[in-house]
Formats: sequence, C-alpha cells, structure tokens
Amino acid sequence: MKALYYNGEKLSYVEDYSKPTRKENESLIKIELAGICNTDKEIMKGYRPDFKGILGHEFVGVVEDSKDKSLIGKRVVADINRGCGNCIYCTSNREKHCLTREVIGIDNHDGVFAEYLTWDTRLLHRIPDNLASEKALFTEPLAAAIEILDQVHIKPSTKVAVIGDGRLSFMISQVVALTGADLTIIGKHSDKLENFKAFAKTTTSTDDSYEIVIEATGSPSGFDTAKKITRKQGVIVVKSTYANNINIDLSYFVVNEITIKGSRCGPFKPALSLLEKGYVNFPNIKFFKLEEFEEAFKSKEFKIGFRIK
Repeated sequence: MKALYYNGEKLSYVEDYSKPTRKENESLIKIELAGICNTDKEIMKGYRPDFKGILGHEFVGVVEDSKDKSLIGKRVVADINRGCGNCIYCTSNREKHCLTREVIGIDNHDGVFAEYLTWDTRLLHRIPDNLASEKALFTEPLAAAIEILDQVHIKPSTKVAVIGDGRLSFMISQVVALTGADLTIIGKHSDKLENFKAFAKTTTSTDDSYEIVIEATGSPSGFDTAKKITRKQGVIVVKSTYANNINIDLSYFVVNEITIKGSRCGPFKPALSLLEKGYVNFPNIKFFKLEEFEEAFKSKEFKIGFRIK
C-alpha cells in the first residue's frame, strides 16, 4: 500500500508497504483524510527517537472489515492511545498513560499517512452523518483542546491568556471562549492574530498578568513567556511538545506557588458534538497527495492534510 515511512532519520514515500491485517478485536480502516500535526514535525526532529514506521495520528476513515458489522461502511475517527487494559492506569480511566501503551503514529504502532490502519474497535467513534469529513478531521486536536477544561476550572470571570497564534492555539482559544472567560491571545504574527479577534483580545506583547496561561506555541520560548505573565498561585497549562529539553528554575514556581500542568489527548465525544453543532469553526484544510509530502510539510496554510485514494 501507499504510505509515508519514517526510518528514524527521514520521511519517504513508498508504494509497497505491507497492508495491515486486523486482529480479532480490531477493525480495518481505509484512510480517507489525514492531518499533519506539529507532533509529526517534532518526531522528525527527534522528539520520539525510538519511533520508526508510518507517521500521522489525525484521520477520518471508513471501516472496511470488523467483527462489529454495524461499523462496516461507516466513517470513523479514533482515540489514539491503546493501553494494556490491566495496569493501574488502564483500570482507573487513565489509559493514555499506560506504561506499555501504543499510540497511532507516535509509539509502537503505524500511523495514518497510509491507505490503511488497523485499530481497536472499542476506540473508534462514528462520525455523525451530517458532519463533513473535512470538519471531522479536526476531532483529535479539538479533543486535545477540550481536555484543558477537564483539567482546569475556567470561570467566566477568570483572566486567561493563550500563548501562540497557530492551529492548536486557535482551537484552544475557541474552546476557552465558550466559557465566557476574559481571554487574550498573545502571538508573534499580526496577520494570524486577525483570525482570533472575533472571540478574544489579541496582542503581540503584554505587561499584564493572568490567572491561567495556556502555552501552545510549539516552541520552548513560549514557556518563558508563560512564566513571566502567570500570577502568583496561578496555573500554566503546557500543550506544546518539544524535541529539545528546556531548563527551568523550579524554585521560582515553588516560591510563587504556580502550578504547571501538562495537557495531552482529550475526549472525542464532546469534540464531535461541538463540530456537529457548529459551535467551533476552523479555516479550510489544504490537502495534498501522499507523494506530495515534501510540499505539504513546508506549507504555511492554517491546516495541512492528505487526501488518500
């Protein structure tokens, strides 16, 4: 099958990759759309040095074969973490932290920059019939944005800043805006910040301070900014993943009683609901063919993806 294979050093387009065979508890999914995430780019910079295989974890696909016959022919998205099912994390609703987990296109399992994927049937979510596939492709990153509201209580009176003006920041900001919070977006690009003005204040610099700061720049420098503008006893939510390590003065956070909270994958059901009801809206995705991957990864469009036929 056609696929984008990462050998630990570079990404290559191949047409003879072995088509996966599903296990009893899995479904075989024909990938129709796949989205490029910043995590894919960070893996190529060394973020997951042990990973070799097919990249990609954001997708919309159609089930071709499954023990659950009601799913065959249906469009699906999927939770990307698969745990062992027996450890303390799996048995306490924290499967995404299972120590032996597999993660689509990130850890111990091939991803979706390919024609087919096999994945646990229990982890699949049917896409509502009235939701376009192109919009459903935002489910996984939108779910990651929603996770913040499960982790941190944001009241309408809370003063919140989101650092970053890219794709993830845009999704996070729309979700936070639904709470009615006093929201400010801090970015570097005035043209990109125009996209946020319908639901938040925007700025390229600030001397203000905030109770909750969400770092979503994808760059280590974003954490330094978060440190400077978070109030004492405030909260920093870190959404970025970096290929390189960063150095921080932990004493500063102890003395000022600032909480640092990492935030990863989130719930798919509410993400699909928000998309279906039109409560969040995103610019159109620019699609490429798999063999055009070099051009795709260089693109500056809001969201980049592959249309796989």
